[in-house]
Amino acid sequence: MIWEIIVSALLVMAGVFGLVGSFGLIRLPTTMTRLHAPTKATTLGGGGVLVASMIYFAVFMDHYSFHELMITLFLFLTAPITANLIAKAYLHRTERPEDLPPTGTDRGWATYDASADPSRRTDG
Repeated sequence: MIWEIIVSALLVMAGVFGLVGSFGLIRLPTTMTRLHAPTKATTLGGGGVLVASMIYFAVFMDHYSFHELMITLFLFLTAPITANLIAKAYLHRTERPEDLPPTGTDRGWATYDASADPSRRTDG
């Protein structure tokens, strides 16, 4: 009975996070605020469903599968990277460079110069 409650609670929690994330994606006013909803809430929703699936099959079907754990890990690793790239593209396309705070280098916010990276230098 306790495992059924745990699986059910994870599914309900995942559904609430998914609903809130989807609602935020539709209703938030700007691109940067809309970016927050799917990267946080919807990722937790998908992770909750996958963890509930992993527990269900391990307890009730005697089948241990770590595929769900790997998918959850992949979601948690890729969502922030994707959000960062979208935010940088948004800054590059919509904001004027003089309106942004200084980066501390002579380059802008959405650029990368491999020649300035000290870890890539081979000259000694």
